[in-house]
Amino acid sequence: MPRILLIDDHAMVREGFRRLLEEAEGFEVVAEAGTPGDALAAVREHDPDLALVDLSLGFQTSGLVLLLQLHESHPRTRCVVLSMHDDPGLVVRALERGAAGYFSKAVAAEELIEGLRRVMNGERVLSTDLAPPRADGEVSALTQRERETLRGLLSGLPPKVVAAALGISDKTLYRHRANLMEKLGARHPGELARIARERGLLVDPD
Repeated sequence: MPRILLIDDHAMVREGFRRLLEEAEGFEVVAEAGTPGDALAAVREHDPDLALVDLSLGFQTSGLVLLLQLHESHPRTRCVVLSMHDDPGLVVRALERGAAGYFSKAVAAEELIEGLRRVMNGERVLSTDLAPPRADGEVSALTQRERETLRGLLSGLPPKVVAAALGISDKTLYRHRANLMEKLGARHPGELARIARERGLLVDPD
């Protein structure tokens, strides 16, 4: 019987998935975690077969970073993402960091349960409501230059200082910011930090 760790920063969400899994035949929830630190500790203590991971973990480490940490520290545990985000680029990044499956939280319960069984049989599974990841990389992937610009924009330093460090003008910096907002779907500059954290965009590619 697969032993499962639930990782989500909302207790009510964890309770909902616990009930779903307990009602399904052949699963056992052995632990829950609301933060990356608790998740890593729970993996060490319980040695689960499967970890269900949300990518938005409040102001803690990005779920993408946690995926990589879990994959490197405990490769035996298969990690499956359960997320409200269905961006194809985010799916690619999760798979690159060791996820064995990716399901949107809008998926039907029956599909999720069947998908988890397939993951335990060694398959890599995506929920049917997700667009297939592009073979040539994701639309929202950032180049190294864009990553540097985003870091500068989120550093808290004055724009003139950031622009000078990047070797560009203030006007060019603002144009780059507008391009990043469009590419990442940010409605205003304040959303860039949240999106960057949730999608792990400040973490350099492996």
